[in-house]
Amino acid sequence: MIKAMKSGAPVRALGAMSGTSLDGVDAAVIETDGVRIFGFGESGYRAYSEAERAVLRAALGQWHGAAVEAAAEVVTAAHVAALDEFQGVDLVGFHGQTLAHEPRGRGTLQVGDGAALAQALGAPVVWDFRSDDVAIGGEGAPLAPFFHFACAKWIGAEAPICFLNLGGVGNVTYVDPSFERPEDEGALLAFDTGPANAPINDFMMARRGAAMDEGGALAAQGSVETGALELFLAEPYFSRMPPKSLDRNDFSEMVELVGELSETDAVATLTAMCAAAVAQGMEHCPRPPERVLVTGGGRMNPVLMEMLRVSLDCPVAPVEVVGLDGDMLEAQAFAYLAVRVARGLPTSCPGTTGVRALVGGGVVSVPDAQ
Repeated sequence: MIKAMKSGAPVRALGAMSGTSLDGVDAAVIETDGVRIFGFGESGYRAYSEAERAVLRAALGQWHGAAVEAAAEVVTAAHVAALDEFQGVDLVGFHGQTLAHEPRGRGTLQVGDGAALAQALGAPVVWDFRSDDVAIGGEGAPLAPFFHFACAKWIGAEAPICFLNLGGVGNVTYVDPSFERPEDEGALLAFDTGPANAPINDFMMARRGAAMDEGGALAAQGSVETGALELFLAEPYFSRMPPKSLDRNDFSEMVELVGELSETDAVATLTAMCAAAVAQGMEHCPRPPERVLVTGGGRMNPVLMEMLRVSLDCPVAPVEVVGLDGDMLEAQAFAYLAVRVARGLPTSCPGTTGVRALVGGGVVSVPDAQ
């Protein structure tokens, strides 16, 4: 099967993503040759239980040990359950769960057993997408930009646009669709903007035992503490030139910054921090984008979206306005990247992760029968 894919014929690829918000597993099928998108297939979602989420949360920031092993078992089992429902799939892209990310230090760690997943599903699985990038000087993130480039072509974009993903951590991809290939110099610029939903979710869990600020309800009732916002924006990360990336817990002190505020003011301030980080990051774009298309859970927060509209000098809208699925874009991205790995095509470049040369990261596991 893997050898056949090198011919470049379109295949049905299934991608899976378990993000830093720790909500669950997104799964989605696309039809692609690893260059163009030919169509989008079915999708699904498998939520983590509270018990599973607790196991994952206990392992965040750790590199080895019993907690990491327990998290890996949860991730693998959840993905088997989520992906076994799909039929007629040629290839699977399995991101796994990021527990720790330190590209200029110990590397990057995504747990989950791709070989076991291949056996369970009876299909080839591409996984461990980030390690090769980090090994030759890259940030290992973000990895969706090559797919964003294909999406820009699919929607017929003619002017530069930005894809803004607001998950646990925020990241932005600047796409210039006038270029032929994503790896062409100037076609892409991508980087993590800063913390997004993670601090809000952590605050809500600590204060109310809730997974998130549903619909921005608390933020809408609060006022932004400008002093805390200014301290946040003074962090050295924001003055670094991209490409650059973050670990989920790099800004964990944000919750402490707002600890003495009322719940409503604290959540409003954390939400404003996310929007301000995006606005600061957008200054790195080579040219002003025609518009910003928002994906990830943050697009469902009307308070955050309005803050973005006020602070950015271009239209801001959910990716649904161009016919894309903001819940499944990351899962679709790893389906697309899996096909690129199978075909020997690059998955990141200096403009997306700062890697020194084009790299196509990923381990390919096939079931014993193949």
